[in-house]
Amino acid sequence: MRITSVTLYPFDIPLKAPIAISLGTIEHARNLLIEIRTDDGLVGWGEGSPFWMIVGETQASGLAAAQDMARLLLHRDPLDIEGCLAALVRYLPGHPTTRSAFDMALYDLAAKAANMPLYRFLGGAKRKLVTDETIYLNTPERMVEDAVRIQAQGAEAIKVKLGTNRRNDIRRVEAIRQAIGDETPIRTDANQGWDVVTAQAVLRTIGDWNVQYCEQPIGRGNIVGLRQIRQQSPVPIMADESLFDATDALRLVREEAVDYFNIKLSKSGGIFEALKINAIAEAAGIPCMIGCMSESRLALTANAHFASARQNVRFVDLDGCFEHAADPVLGGIVYDGYTITLPDTPGIGADIDPLFLKTLSPTVIA
Repeated sequence: MRITSVTLYPFDIPLKAPIAISLGTIEHARNLLIEIRTDDGLVGWGEGSPFWMIVGETQASGLAAAQDMARLLLHRDPLDIEGCLAALVRYLPGHPTTRSAFDMALYDLAAKAANMPLYRFLGGAKRKLVTDETIYLNTPERMVEDAVRIQAQGAEAIKVKLGTNRRNDIRRVEAIRQAIGDETPIRTDANQGWDVVTAQAVLRTIGDWNVQYCEQPIGRGNIVGLRQIRQQSPVPIMADESLFDATDALRLVREEAVDYFNIKLSKSGGIFEALKINAIAEAAGIPCMIGCMSESRLALTANAHFASARQNVRFVDLDGCFEHAADPVLGGIVYDGYTITLPDTPGIGADIDPLFLKTLSPTVIA
């Protein structure tokens, strides 16, 4: 099997409303879509969601890099996933989100060639996955409204964005807890918004309020600070922006800096690197979460396959499409409330609606 063409698409999906985190606000999901075709007629799909404030990529920079990446893959064997990805890294280090879209398309092709759903191709089985839903930064009153709605819809956990200042963030969590009661766990995410002192103060205050963990309380490079917070925090600490690849995972383990890892395919460079991160975490006794940026159900389905295939993935945060005003995907995962059901068709099991595809502007590399 050989790759005969790669088609690149700017994959814009409108949002219901702007979403805000401590690092900034986004008003559209400006993603990347990759289509890889082979000489035996198989097609693989991949998607990346470049959050510039986290990964340092934009849709424009990703599409520019993807043209060179696509040329590198022409006429190669797509089943040589490691070789294909190594070629991309050698030529253009970095660009994890763009690389993740190619990685996803290659795994889609490989699982289709094996006539297996992706979770089985990865050596796993189908298991129950339940996602949380995220409340983005807003006034405490508006965030309470969202929390009450999400709880009423049957959520098993609610994720709350924080990372502004000590007083306001404590008010947000306190107001939500008072509104929804004590039973539904809250998962917090500061997106690097605090310093060490603020993080310690907030986490001490909310520590008895059934908070499952806090993601990335401080800047991504401050591993010593993460360890310091973890040693004193009543709330478990999860690495997100501090964890891009296996090298980061090893450092976090060595420094005993966190309790949990948040793996995101758009951040790690795709499934190939995510498997290494999870293996390191599992060996160190660190459970993982599978997270997302603002992907469509195409990439969310690939993320769910990965989570299903790896028992060490303890938490699921695959709610990115909940904020989308359009769903351009056929097939893929199905949400029954917050429970996720995976497809059993070969590969990822998701395709792009041909009508939506016609609205995009393709660049064909052949």
